[in-house]
Amino acid sequence: MNAPGRPPTLRLVLAWAAVYFIWGSTYLGIRLAIDSIPPFLMAGSRHLLAGLILLTWSLARHRLPFPQGREWLRAGALGILMLVTANGATTWAEQLVPSGLTALIVCTSALWLVLLNWLWRGAERPTPRMVTGLAAGFGGVAVLVAPAHFGGGAHVDLLGALVLTGAALSWSIGSIYALKLPRPLHPNQFVAMQMIVAGCVLVTVALIAGEGAGFSVHSVTTTSLAAYLYLTLFGSLISYSAYFWLLGHTNPSRLATISYVNPLVAVLLGWALAGESLSLRTALAAAIILLAVGLITSRSARRAT
Repeated sequence: MNAPGRPPTLRLVLAWAAVYFIWGSTYLGIRLAIDSIPPFLMAGSRHLLAGLILLTWSLARHRLPFPQGREWLRAGALGILMLVTANGATTWAEQLVPSGLTALIVCTSALWLVLLNWLWRGAERPTPRMVTGLAAGFGGVAVLVAPAHFGGGAHVDLLGALVLTGAALSWSIGSIYALKLPRPLHPNQFVAMQMIVAGCVLVTVALIAGEGAGFSVHSVTTTSLAAYLYLTLFGSLISYSAYFWLLGHTNPSRLATISYVNPLVAVLLGWALAGESLSLRTALAAAIILLAVGLITSRSARRAT
């Protein structure tokens, strides 16, 4: 985030590939990992392991002093918003909602960003076009959770959808909070601290919820273990770091385009590799939600240029 001038093109391409495609695949990765690993324990240990690896590497590479209290408070607050109440809730909700539909609901974070930008940061009041986009986006979620059966697909679990909507809101709050923070001198260290704090909180939640009582490492399947390692390395270490690096090298409206690609990747992978339904209901909801995101982000992109 603190690199001067325009970053190398190759680094930009790799960072965008990470947040577009790797993040899109993590929804299926979560679904496979929690087949035999409790959700909060899986999410917490994954972030804690990734954070410890990244912090050790960052301290050794830059010969930095160990971070102090105020730095931990800032990073910890962001980690709780984005990795505990957003990612942790998403992981739990995937017990109830298929991975592809999870990604569709979570991508409404782009809609929350519009409202929060106006209410919190004093940005431009939403125009009729943006209000239409907001209404359409949440209407698309309503299509997923509607009790009627149509298009060959059942409705999404209401509790799961509500938890995922809250996760999208928390991610948006965290993103705006990150933009208001002073740019860290060592972004890798800052990201590592977020993951360590979030990992500790999530593991504590797992223990309080009793997830450790009935869990045994011997019960973890090969598929879940492979998904867990993939999430730790590619989802936490690479993609989450790439997202915060991009925050310092592009504008938020371009980052919002993640909401186009992630759900498409997640829906296709869930259908192709996990046998998840690709029904008319799913296609209709996806079209409505992505159209809504397009109405909002395309206007924001024009204002930013």
